[in-house]
Amino acid sequence: MARVAIEVLTGQGAGRVEEIDAESIRIGKGADNQVVLGGERVANAHLRIVPGVAGLLVEDLGSDEGTSLERRGERTALTMPVPLEPGDVLVLGGDDEQAVRLRVRFEPEGEPEQIVEVRPLDELGRKPGPAGDAAERLGALLGAQRALGGAADLESVVTVLADAALSLVPRATHATVALCENDAEGRPGPIVTVVTRVRGPGNQPGAPRGPVPATRSVVRQVVRDRAAILAADAPSESFSSESLLGASIRSTIGVPLWKGNDILGVLQVDNRAAPAMFEARDVDALGVLAADASLAVANARLIARLELAEQRLERENHFLKGRERARAGGTRIVGAGKAIVELLRQLDKVADTRVSVLIEGETGSGKELVASALHYRSRRRDQLFVAQNCAAFPEQLLESELFGHKRGAFTGATEDRKGLFEVADGGTLFLDEIGEMPLGLQAKLLRVLQEGEVRPLGATQVRQVNVRIVAATNRKLEDEVAAGRFREDLFYRLKVFPLRVPPLRERREDIPPLASHFLERYAKELAKTVAGFGQETLAALTTYGWPGNVRELENEIQRLVIQVEPGAFITPDLLSPNVRGATTAVPQRVAASGTLKERVDQVERVIVLEVLKEHDNNKTSAAKALGITREGLHKKMKLLGIG
Repeated sequence: MARVAIEVLTGQGAGRVEEIDAESIRIGKGADNQVVLGGERVANAHLRIVPGVAGLLVEDLGSDEGTSLERRGERTALTMPVPLEPGDVLVLGGDDEQAVRLRVRFEPEGEPEQIVEVRPLDELGRKPGPAGDAAERLGALLGAQRALGGAADLESVVTVLADAALSLVPRATHATVALCENDAEGRPGPIVTVVTRVRGPGNQPGAPRGPVPATRSVVRQVVRDRAAILAADAPSESFSSESLLGASIRSTIGVPLWKGNDILGVLQVDNRAAPAMFEARDVDALGVLAADASLAVANARLIARLELAEQRLERENHFLKGRERARAGGTRIVGAGKAIVELLRQLDKVADTRVSVLIEGETGSGKELVASALHYRSRRRDQLFVAQNCAAFPEQLLESELFGHKRGAFTGATEDRKGLFEVADGGTLFLDEIGEMPLGLQAKLLRVLQEGEVRPLGATQVRQVNVRIVAATNRKLEDEVAAGRFREDLFYRLKVFPLRVPPLRERREDIPPLASHFLERYAKELAKTVAGFGQETLAALTTYGWPGNVRELENEIQRLVIQVEPGAFITPDLLSPNVRGATTAVPQRVAASGTLKERVDQVERVIVLEVLKEHDNNKTSAAKALGITREGLHKKMKLLGIG
């Protein structure tokens, strides 16, 4: 890629100029970007500049505040990769004084002017003509075909292709495969160099010892003209490409990889050691190789897409019932008490942001339901909501479950597998019991939160994901941090916007509507008619402390629906012994008339009075026994008219 100069015009570091010469330039707040910027509007990975068919492309990486391009007085929001021109100004994060403005300068790469041979696409793939080494080349081609047929994935295919190219062209010192990354609608995107192989001792191909400077001029011309080209004597004055000269390329061949009318990529073979002229028969041999390799590349990409689709479908099926139930109203949070109203208000505030959310609450209080409601209230609602309990797997299996793995990464890893981060790409990943996550995995999770990158077990490359993380815990994470069991930096990263789900004992006014909700659900599920709750039954349900919270209440109602006779009321004798025991604190007679709230208030008034009596009117002790704060008890007494 051409050398690029980035000048910071406004924002932190204004006046700074950085010159970059890299395959891809990523700009953002994260420390591993090629250009690191400060500022509230700058995302960790905000944008990148990459080579494209028509030159350099600039692409926003899904930043919250977005990126715009200013050119000749016109301003355009970056919603897709856009070709850059020298002098363009990039605006990161809005259009006010807090936005960061960058000017991009570069010299467009020239193109090789002295083309020795051009072979159109429809002439490629024919057998090379008679030559002294025809038998040797034919053997190399047959070996390459067998190797390509046995390659299991795209990485193996391109490596075999580069090695075969070195075998077919004895004068070549380097072989590079670059693939075109077009979008879903076929528009040209970045050209990505995926592998470079070099001729080593004994003519054996191998990986380069360090980064190998790449040229883009030949690649662009091959893609644009849809033809193989042979350019020789690169250092001569007839060549104007900086990348050819900078890479010390003496002569080069570029051959397209294609499928139908689509260009998949380019195979480029170079000589960087001596002015050894390539010949037309070298182009012919590489053309035959490219014809076979093109099919292998297309098939490898198709297989990868099919495997990913199959894995996504498998996991989507696993979550389908819960998702459809959520869309049908299963994520409706039942309750109208002050605590739930405040929780829903906070939920709506954070729903359409990208910040991480930490949900705190006791076991069974409905943390996953809150996370699901958060997802389905957000713009991510059409993507997957994926839940994972961090306490359900040992460390290595949990790492594989979250990040995926490559075949052979560990015993039993017989095939590649996508992790939940990739499955949930574009959606929400709910990590329940985050306090149980091992410290080693906490570091990996922190990287996902900071950079949006995951690396499967056994893989050498990272993958970008756009996932919102919602975590939940029934522990006090501050204590876990103090004890050294939880990373402090991860704690602060997760607890950007904490939500507390109150236990059921703190919102007793919600017990009757919750009980009615579960009664309706399970009566419908079991196709059974139930008249409702008897008043003493409802009073007992309201009185009981529910240490298992909403989950315990749901299980109790499900059991009652199974036991009750069709068409009958649910009576106290059907209650579980521990719930039925709560009736001892209920007055023997509740008013036979009045609204549900009036009857529940009567029950609560008796309970509060009895607990106060048991604790000699000590409000602090009574509040502790009732599972509420002293202030909460005062408010409850005022509402119930207790002096």
